Amino acid sequence: MNIRLEQPEDYREVENLTREAFWNVYRPGCTEHYVLNQYRGNPDFIPELDFVMEEDDKIIGHVMFSKAEIILDDGPHFPSWTFGPISIHPDYKSKGYGLKLLNYAIGKAREMGIGILCMEGNIDFYKHAGFDLASKLNIHYHDMPRDEEVPFFLAQELKSGYFNGLAGTYCPPKGYFVADENQDALEAFDKIFPKKVKEYNESQLPPFAEKAKWLREHGYSLELK
Repeated sequence: MNIRLEQPEDYREVENLTREAFWNVYRPGCTEHYVLNQYRGNPDFIPELDFVMEEDDKIIGHVMFSKAEIILDDGPHFPSWTFGPISIHPDYKSKGYGLKLLNYAIGKAREMGIGILCMEGNIDFYKHAGFDLASKLNIHYHDMPRDEEVPFFLAQELKSGYFNGLAGTYCPPKGYFVADENQDALEAFDKIFPKKVKEYNESQLPPFAEKAKWLREHGYSLELK
């Protein structure tokens, strides 16, 4: 196993890896490969924390980091950071590669002086990399009620006490919404890659999961038409 910085000659291979890793996971098809493609030119992108993982002489994993911010309750914007997408090829999932890649990248982020990471994910996995509910640090998620505990919104201080005594609201970087704002460009970009079938399934995000359930109950195909 080898972890190294991504190089320009890796870009298309990594985008295809990301597409394979996320296809039909959260929605029919995916957007993460397009987000990655667009993010490399974003000023929030951190090239020093853009890593690939190699095994069996091929790239099997990737993670990127971005600058973000927390809007403090008293007004100022406070620097924070995030990461993702983090991708592991389906053939190598559930074998510990994702945690190894993430822990390596977090270690490098700590060496760079990054103070705090905020992200959205499954705490059952990310707790093994040191994450806990962001609400425990008085960091609130931008589109949820302030007093509601958000189980998928997580944070980790890389510098002890970095956010001590503060409270604020986290908003994901705008670059993460590029696919939602440019659907035609996403569709055009996706055609560069091998054709794959988009499908609904009941483990996807709620709107898509509900659609999958309805289609299944009424005897329709789950393929997106």
